[in-house]
Amino acid sequence: MPRSTIAHIELPAEQPTLIVAPWDDPIVDAIGYEVHSEYVELFWLNVLGPTSTWLLRRLAHGLERHPLGYELDLWETAKALGLAYSPGTASPFVRAMNRCVLFGVAQPIAGGLAVRRRVPPVSARQLMRMPNVLRVAHESWLRPVDVTDGALRARLLAEAMRRAGDEPDRIERQLLALGVQPHLAASHSATSHSPVEVRSQPDQ
Repeated sequence: MPRSTIAHIELPAEQPTLIVAPWDDPIVDAIGYEVHSEYVELFWLNVLGPTSTWLLRRLAHGLERHPLGYELDLWETAKALGLAYSPGTASPFVRAMNRCVLFGVAQPIAGGLAVRRRVPPVSARQLMRMPNVLRVAHESWLRPVDVTDGALRARLLAEAMRRAGDEPDRIERQLLALGVQPHLAASHSATSHSPVEVRSQPDQ
């Protein structure tokens, strides 16, 4: 998704609080990783950076206590994280919040912010930007997938999403969320594939 299309959080001076609500995503919630998990600490930390990772965990912790959502005191939260806060987009606290939005672990909603309680696997593009030691470590987190069958299912799903108008980044994220191996998700989300010819198969 192009960065220019992502809404940023802008906080007016008269707004001392923000509503935090759960971001319900059945696919990611089913197969994703808890924000307090070792997976987030090892891999999403490299993507989000330490400040946004701590902010995400603080916001998700609030949702554990208030599952339907809650009102977040912006100044107190920033202070608790050791950050400066001022309305607008320039303060470290708001930049950390916007980084969560940029990388898809939170999204703006009317009057506040929806936050994931479980995050998807990192994308192949994000993984390739990590140090080699993290890329090697990530291999142990991949679920075994039958390559032949997995490749076919990934390609069919990718073509269906592409015909529906989804962008390659969104296609890759959805494939990863469904447990497709990162190299297959990256390959089948590319726009260079030709349409898939689906042949009828004899009944097994």
